[in-house]
Amino acid sequence: MTELQSISAIRGRFFDIAGIVDTPSELEEKVRLLEDGLLLLRNGHMEWFGSWEEGKEKIPENCFVREYSEKLIVPGFIDTHLHYPQAEIMGAHGEQLLEWLENYAFPAEKQYKDRKYAEKMADFFIDQLLRNGTTTALVFCTVHSESVEALFTVAEKNKMRLITGKVLMDRNAPDYLLDSPESGYSKSKKLIEKWHKRGRLLYAVTPRFAPTSTPEQLALAGKLRQEFPDTYMQTHLSENRAEIKWVKELFPERENYLDVYHHYGLTGSRCVFAHCIHLEDREWECLRDTASTIAFCPTSNLFLGSGLFDLNRAREKKIQVGMATDVGGGTSLSMLKTLGEAYKIMQLQKQKLSAYEAFYMATLGGAKALSLDHVIGNFSIGKEADFVVLDSAATALQAKRLEKSKNIADLLFSLIILGDDRSVFHTYVDGNLAYERKRDE
Repeated sequence: MTELQSISAIRGRFFDIAGIVDTPSELEEKVRLLEDGLLLLRNGHMEWFGSWEEGKEKIPENCFVREYSEKLIVPGFIDTHLHYPQAEIMGAHGEQLLEWLENYAFPAEKQYKDRKYAEKMADFFIDQLLRNGTTTALVFCTVHSESVEALFTVAEKNKMRLITGKVLMDRNAPDYLLDSPESGYSKSKKLIEKWHKRGRLLYAVTPRFAPTSTPEQLALAGKLRQEFPDTYMQTHLSENRAEIKWVKELFPERENYLDVYHHYGLTGSRCVFAHCIHLEDREWECLRDTASTIAFCPTSNLFLGSGLFDLNRAREKKIQVGMATDVGGGTSLSMLKTLGEAYKIMQLQKQKLSAYEAFYMATLGGAKALSLDHVIGNFSIGKEADFVVLDSAATALQAKRLEKSKNIADLLFSLIILGDDRSVFHTYVDGNLAYERKRDE
């Protein structure tokens, strides 16, 4: 590859959050807005970022500059919790969590033992992520190794930064979805050895949730984390009151729901707990003390009637929180729509969520929640080149609203309230154009 071929240039209006913050009050001073900016890319990374006037002389002769006038360029969205085998059952008539799993989720996941079917759906799923501007995701597969192989294969083809793993589940589920402690451990270990840190791919040890794993399986999940300490761990925590009651019946020796995971070494850095709606005081403290992460899942929490996540409490405890669509209990793969629902959940609790904080949670804050803020999340030089070009006038209503936008915060807020996949004009992954909206969409 020649020097010229290895460099690409993007010109447009850029927005990001320039650095990590501890409290929402710090965000405004970290906001970075370039009305006429230039981003130079080399080999999938950001080589230079600044104003057009400062940088235009740095563009190599004959290098094509892709210009996005009247668009907004933001870092790629980061989804910290969702299920790729459940994309096809989004919108199944609502039930409470446990009934929904039995009636919809488990039957859908049965099909993923078939590698060809799993690959077809992985292709569809990744395409949908890119269509919605999501460039990094922490994803549940199924109990079948075939589902993991399929998703990693498609993600690698698209050069995505993706984290996933084989679900561990050896009880309280249909026989066709059960493994054993030993098979779950050995199959997970093989997948880790094959895929973890291969290119932009990372592995997550994945017990579905405490009720579907025996103590023996959770112990071996903890062993995997000890043997491969730079892997991730993802699971569910305190989503539904009936679920919490069930956990206490299954693990009476443990102090609380989170203590089940903590006892088996499944808390800490790169351990991500989805939901966390009905936590006890000691659970909040344990999450804080172990530097564990919460995935905030607004649309699924509403759809399944689970409850309202207390973001203020997480802020007070300084617990990292990432945003999550949680498809298929979640009702959209759009991070914009997900942020809009998060705002409404905060409103119902008389709490605040600014447009800046919402975009922070979906970009650099999500990267921090996944311990990836050193490589993704904003336009800092040297980071991987994942970003999204947003069309603030994608619909007639958005165009009319744009006429009234007062400033960048107002524009961002209108995007999270009125935006969806139609607002995503182009998505870049690893410095390459990975999705472009068709003219008739």
